[in-house]
Amino acid sequence: MATSAASVHHEPSKSEIRMVIAASSAGTVFEWYDFFIYGTLAAFISQAFFPTGNETLSLLLTWAGFAIGFGFRPLGAILFGYLGDRLGRKYTFLVTVTLMGIATAGVGFVPAEASIGLAAPLIIIVLRIAQGLALGGEYGGAAIYVAEHAPPDKRGYYTGFIQASVIGGFVLSVIVVLACRFLIPAEAFAAWGWRMPFVLSIVLLGVSLWMRLKLNESPVFRAMKAEGHTSSNPFLESFTYPGNKKRIFIALFGVACGLTIVFYTALFSSLSFLKGPMRVDDTTAELLVGLGSLAAAATLVYFGHLSDKVGRKKPIVWGYIASLVLLFPLFWGLAALANPPLVAMQERAPVVIQGVDCDYSPFVETQATPCGQLMATMSGMGISYSVEETQQLGLLIGSSYHAVAAADANSAEVVSQALAAEGYPLEKQVPAPLNMVGIVLIVFALGALTGATYGPVAALLSEMFPPKIRYSSMSIPYHIGAGYFGGFLPLIAGYIVARSGDIYAGLWYTWVLLLVALATAWWGLKRGPPRDFSDDHS
Repeated sequence: MATSAASVHHEPSKSEIRMVIAASSAGTVFEWYDFFIYGTLAAFISQAFFPTGNETLSLLLTWAGFAIGFGFRPLGAILFGYLGDRLGRKYTFLVTVTLMGIATAGVGFVPAEASIGLAAPLIIIVLRIAQGLALGGEYGGAAIYVAEHAPPDKRGYYTGFIQASVIGGFVLSVIVVLACRFLIPAEAFAAWGWRMPFVLSIVLLGVSLWMRLKLNESPVFRAMKAEGHTSSNPFLESFTYPGNKKRIFIALFGVACGLTIVFYTALFSSLSFLKGPMRVDDTTAELLVGLGSLAAAATLVYFGHLSDKVGRKKPIVWGYIASLVLLFPLFWGLAALANPPLVAMQERAPVVIQGVDCDYSPFVETQATPCGQLMATMSGMGISYSVEETQQLGLLIGSSYHAVAAADANSAEVVSQALAAEGYPLEKQVPAPLNMVGIVLIVFALGALTGATYGPVAALLSEMFPPKIRYSSMSIPYHIGAGYFGGFLPLIAGYIVARSGDIYAGLWYTWVLLLVALATAWWGLKRGPPRDFSDDHS
């Protein structure tokens, strides 16, 4: 039977639950702001810390640094999950938010690679590791803390605010970047102003700590500690507790895998797609994605609330199915609205790269053959292309052929001239007002898919695992899924696009993993109304 602590239902007062939700959510917003600001400013980070002669390689190295942070999230989940189950929920996530704030502010003070050489990217990687460790402990602590204060019939609703605060962190990162762009001249922003959003995390850290220090320990943990039912080794027991291996498998492949790739595709892929291949003005793209995401944040609370009524499984499975059906059409719609002339040109005059030995590796600074160099140039420009083996190096743009000298294969200027001569619009674009409304609605739709697949998850994972090992048991699969399936999404999707020459090809990574998540969730998640963990119904 379930431990007695599992049945502790402390009905908080309205003022207490408001403080619990506000402090937990604010801390999560700030911590995810710290993590997302790296992705929002990826272009500047690549120039400062990962400069190479290959634009695509520089960006991939930046995304690799992004992925490294995610890669250390499972270790953070193990470390802080252990502390959270042994020492308490409150003090553990005080440590995680402090570590995150210090690591993020540090990025703003690291000298550029031009000043200190290889030490610059190495320091950035160390700071990303620290961020990953901190984030590995943050989500589980905040989600469990709110869930263990909530009555069963409102657990999805209350924890929905924690879920929405993750989007809030992304939106806050966009708002701060836009504010800095507005206040700092463009040249100064490119030179040093992009560092200010990192430095400002010190202020956010202070606010978060002040709010969280006002909180008490969760009632479930207090009851377990009073009864002497805390785990002596939460990590080991997470894999030896009866039925827990199956629950961890389902949480990893059926929950964390699906929600995280939908989430990062909706936010990061849409933003990089608009700023990169669609050539939308950076500030405009950030504003549009920020507005759409902000509006979609409410859907996480809504679907969390809905899961209190219809069960946790239905919204998640519905969200997976809808994502599989709508993923490609929504991105096609983004393209059609963001840059109609470019989309029309790519349909009317597709680009074919012609040459000998057309082999291209995005992870090589200099390609071995002129054709590979031409592919690297085109990839760096974000223009879709196909490849045809011929003896003469050149570009076939629609029906027009443009010969390219081997010495010019690395020249973006030469390629741009050929594309412009055929009518390709290569300047940064600001979409028409009605188109911008459409883009916001599409980003909102992507965010709503995140709401369905993510909104019920904090309540679901809290209910899946026994209280004495809950922090560890839910954090480990969540952060393995988020860290590896989601964290490596920009890198893997970018690699697929670079290798294929198709700007939509990276979406297949999302689509395939979504199929895995749907199959696992359909099989493994339990139907019926929400309920507390019980060994009798494990």
